[in-house]
Amino acid sequence: MNMNLKNIFAVVAISATTAVLSVWGYGKFQEHQYAGIQESGKLPVNYAGFFGNNNTPGVVVDFTPAATTATPAVVHIKTRTKARQISNNSTQQRQKNPFSDLFGDDFGDFFGGGPRMIPEQRASGSGVLITEDGYIVTNNHVVDGADEVNVTLANKKTYKGTVVGTDASSDLAVIKIDGKGLPYLVYGNSDDAKLGQWVLAIGYPLNLDVTVTAGIISAKSRSIGINNRQSASPVESFIQTDAAVNPGNSGGALINTNGELIGINSAIASPTGSYAGYSYAIPVNIVKKVITDIVKFGTVQRAYIGINYPNDNLNEEQAKELEKEIGTAYKEGEGVYVIGILDGGAASVAGIKKGDVVTKINGVAVGGGPELQEQVSRYKPGDKITLTYKRSGKENTTNITLKNKAGNTDVVKTTGIIEKLGAELVAVDSKTAAANNITGGVIVKKIGDGLLKRTRMQEGFIITSVEGQDIKTVADLDKILAQNKGRKIKIEGVYPGFENTYPYPLDLSDVE
Repeated sequence: MNMNLKNIFAVVAISATTAVLSVWGYGKFQEHQYAGIQESGKLPVNYAGFFGNNNTPGVVVDFTPAATTATPAVVHIKTRTKARQISNNSTQQRQKNPFSDLFGDDFGDFFGGGPRMIPEQRASGSGVLITEDGYIVTNNHVVDGADEVNVTLANKKTYKGTVVGTDASSDLAVIKIDGKGLPYLVYGNSDDAKLGQWVLAIGYPLNLDVTVTAGIISAKSRSIGINNRQSASPVESFIQTDAAVNPGNSGGALINTNGELIGINSAIASPTGSYAGYSYAIPVNIVKKVITDIVKFGTVQRAYIGINYPNDNLNEEQAKELEKEIGTAYKEGEGVYVIGILDGGAASVAGIKKGDVVTKINGVAVGGGPELQEQVSRYKPGDKITLTYKRSGKENTTNITLKNKAGNTDVVKTTGIIEKLGAELVAVDSKTAAANNITGGVIVKKIGDGLLKRTRMQEGFIITSVEGQDIKTVADLDKILAQNKGRKIKIEGVYPGFENTYPYPLDLSDVE
């Protein structure tokens, strides 16, 4: 009997030990599945001695603990873009050549209109260490197109940086340096940021050494239309401050007096290009989502509700036109007015209609487009959210499963070449495909700065094939373009309402 009890106790002890070790081992395994993610409950060495020095209400605010804690984790980024030769083959340049109709578009090359050299370019900005093993968040415009990236810490130690991934829509990028035990900033909660709250901006402005400036939060959820310079689908919901920010501060930290990262400094509002009163930071709650996606998937898993809505701050005439279009009175700040529904999109499936007014996302009030963008940008395709809306004065709530731009919930992985096209691309819907006698394709909704701008392609063109391979989705286009990097290729497609198929040459020679 005693022997049986001993055996039972032994089996129980071994089972318990095995279970504990399995759970511990799995936890450690999960910790290292995705680099670049901050470990919950762990603080970097630069926060030693900070806590206990918190400011007491009613006492003059002391910025010293926060500034001392944060500056070691803000880095100076210097980039170099090599000199390169480009061809003068844009539509505008062809139009200026009076001999092209007789002798061809290359005739002007004999008179200095041929390839030209762009000289080497050097620039600098700032970045923020977010892990002890060297992951850094900065702005896309700081590293965009750079051939070399060098990172210098506040202690003057310099590293070679590698661009992990970028997102032009939010103007964010992730770079990596090889290091261990590095200082980094812990995340705050940008939702908790309040008007009038003290904040510090830290960076390397005007090629100076690390610099700290102070100010207050003067507005939230600001959209200033600056990201549309680099993306056809910009995401903007800035924290506005009056902390002095100048060229070179881009990618640097906006922190609260607890030393927590609450934003990435990105832009200034200025008629001169230098600081003139207002600066803008990307909220950290958007930053966390974007950089986690970049590290895990190589691209941002951007979710869409599938609605069109007007710009904020409509004038009186625009407001009246909107009222006629949607058949309901417009009240600024009441919510987001739905002026269009994407066929097969999340909102369409959930029964949202034109004229509805979206007022809340997961219970969080949204008074306009930037606030809606900020909330939706935190989710990925496939996530389920609650959407509150008004219809005929009555408030309703429905569940929505968010989708990606292709209209499904798949994880999107991209090579990054789509961003280089500089265009807003959407998979064609079945109705448009049937009307144009095609099985599918990708609509070029908007052409910005990028490779497509060099062609004669017009907005509204539907890409149906690349190098003879059929295109049905944006993912198809990305994959085939990636297979043809470094070459000159042919894109074919149609314009809605026209029968002919139109070819366009696309030069990917400079794409690596």
